[in-house]
Amino acid sequence: MNPTPSPSPAAESPAATLTALLVAPALTKLRPPRGGRILQTGIVAGLAVASYLLVSHYIVQTVQVVGSSMAPTLRNADRYLLDRFALWVRAPKASEIVVVRDPSDQGYAVKRIVAREGETVCVQAGHLYVNGRELAENYLRPGVRTCMPIQDQKGCWVCGKGEYFVLGDNRDNSTDSRDYGIVSRQNILGLIH
Repeated sequence: MNPTPSPSPAAESPAATLTALLVAPALTKLRPPRGGRILQTGIVAGLAVASYLLVSHYIVQTVQVVGSSMAPTLRNADRYLLDRFALWVRAPKASEIVVVRDPSDQGYAVKRIVAREGETVCVQAGHLYVNGRELAENYLRPGVRTCMPIQDQKGCWVCGKGEYFVLGDNRDNSTDSRDYGIVSRQNILGLIH
């Protein structure tokens, strides 16, 4: 009886050889050359920086409240989100808290919108009137009065197209539209959340 010779360990089956020939080139294609990896890393880093700049300048960013002009609603040194995108798709609404470019010093201030375009605002005897009706401001502490910078002075403003009247919630310690007048729409940067 002739024994069948066993295959030598060095010999490979034709299927294994074919698999090695097909897979080996594919594996070498998965690894880009060194210069290609550096280019890929640079592109990814560039896209990450561009995405960050796009989001932080045009969509949302964090802001820190400096001062007490919005107390007790917002506290000094607290951080909030500034939503820039919302005001691209709609106009600001009354009672919303916004960041404005302060016309007096070109800095930034957090204020509340109390009147919008087409509305008339009057401050008289410690009360705030919009279109002849006293404004119910449930966000203020009870007993807070809205006065002009000079006591017993009356002030009235008409908001034209794209104009807004803004006030701080801490009426005794706020520089706002009572001081620098109406704020134009382009000076409203976004909503506070």
